[in-house]
Amino acid sequence: MRITTDYLVIGSGIAGLTFALQAARKGRVLLVTKRAADSAATAWAQGGIAAVLAPDDTFGEHTADTLTTGGGISHRQIVEMVVEDAPKRIAALLDLGVSFSPARDSSPDFHAGAGGLSALDLTLEGGHGKRRVVHAGDITGAEVQRALLQAVSEQPNIQMLTHHMAIDLIDLARQGGPRRIIGSYVLDTDSQEVHSIVANATVLATGGAGKVYLYTTNPDIATGDGVAMAYRAGAEIANMEFFQFHPTCLYHPQAKNFLISEALRGEGGVLRLADGTAFMERHHPMKDLAPRDVVARAIDFEMKRSGADCVWLDMTAKPADYLRERFPNIYARTKALGIDLTAEPIPVVPAAHYMCGGVVVDSDGRTSLPGLWAVGEVACTGLHGANRLASNSLLEGLVFGHRAACALGEQELDTLPAAPDWDPGTATTSEEAVIVTNDWDELRRFMWNYVGIVRSDRRLVRASRRIALLKEEIREYYFRHLVTMDLLELRNIADVAELIITSAAFRRESRGLHYNVDHPEPDARDHCDTVLRGGALPTRRPIPR
Repeated sequence: MRITTDYLVIGSGIAGLTFALQAARKGRVLLVTKRAADSAATAWAQGGIAAVLAPDDTFGEHTADTLTTGGGISHRQIVEMVVEDAPKRIAALLDLGVSFSPARDSSPDFHAGAGGLSALDLTLEGGHGKRRVVHAGDITGAEVQRALLQAVSEQPNIQMLTHHMAIDLIDLARQGGPRRIIGSYVLDTDSQEVHSIVANATVLATGGAGKVYLYTTNPDIATGDGVAMAYRAGAEIANMEFFQFHPTCLYHPQAKNFLISEALRGEGGVLRLADGTAFMERHHPMKDLAPRDVVARAIDFEMKRSGADCVWLDMTAKPADYLRERFPNIYARTKALGIDLTAEPIPVVPAAHYMCGGVVVDSDGRTSLPGLWAVGEVACTGLHGANRLASNSLLEGLVFGHRAACALGEQELDTLPAAPDWDPGTATTSEEAVIVTNDWDELRRFMWNYVGIVRSDRRLVRASRRIALLKEEIREYYFRHLVTMDLLELRNIADVAELIITSAAFRRESRGLHYNVDHPEPDARDHCDTVLRGGALPTRRPIPR
């Protein structure tokens, strides 16, 4: 089936929904998401959204904290733009009905928006010098997602296709025309039918790729689909070596991907060894409030040094009533597993959390391919550099989702040619799905062991050999068999894994989230972005001043 629309949005997280709501003022929006509408990683975000709202805080301080955490390769102009737009984006969410937590001295009948931005509670997180994180208890992402989806459901210009997964982008150049992305082939994962969707602009809002690693805080949908599709189409990709590992994922046999928010350490949590020793003072002057890359490496070091399976996050110095009120979701989840965070420490380990690299975009979300845009975690905007500052991720999605829609709203809508139907060739239904499962497990395990928190030249060489062989096997399987969601996700995480390995091997230094024991110090020659395109060797691109 062929479908036409003005704007095709792939992904239903904060960035895609923000774009859709703004773009719907100009034209028709078709929003495609591969599972349920609320299954995006946004709904998993616990901490909050960073914004300068306190009278003792400044844009300059938020900018400085972001640049410091970014390891020297964040783009200052982009950082300043995002930071200065933050209060407006928070105000827009209030207008949509997002219920942020009120300041603690607010009256009992407070409701979101009643006192404006000054009436919101602000919390502290690692890497921040001031309290500037707006939150909705410890379920900020879920509350934001709820309000955005409600607004989308009330907008007649927006249509949503759930349980539809994008396969590849459609390029006019492959039909003899100019280089331009005009949509995507999309698999209906229920009927297994493939649609050709044609649009004036195609917006990637597919989120991250945490499932490329064995342990992750991300939902199962985070398989790097947007980055992989953009790379196969020839778009520029940058800084894939910088993958953030959240320091504190719940360590429990019955828990899957459950994040223990950075906000707990912001509110006084202390990381301890099994014998109760607080260890972060040995690793950084900011102790437990050090940036995430430092904390993750410190935990990894202490676990390997002691042979422990985890470390412990201790909140017991805080009043029990306060913890139950401030972190109701985390309290309930851990309590259900037999852990009372008001009386005992929480077992935690690092896990893959956030992709700081992605599809290269400009300040409005344009990629290097005409007709293709990218917003949110899938994009490399220059904001995060070598490491993301806590709670800057939802902020980035809001700012770039809004900016991309505004920029596209200034362009006239064209009449586009019909895309050719999907051609499966001689592909047949597979009776060997076990191959997909085995390749999936092998890839995620060697990525964790060889290209994880701490890397080495030898490990990267081994990973490069394994991914080359695995990709060849996946390529052969892909062309022999009809596409399924599992196969497409395997194909995508393999492409993303190759990009991470190639970028990590190219950067012969340690900076931010990329730590190589054979090159433990920063190198001025690598004060740059790592850029890949179309299978060519990586190149260095200077950081804009």
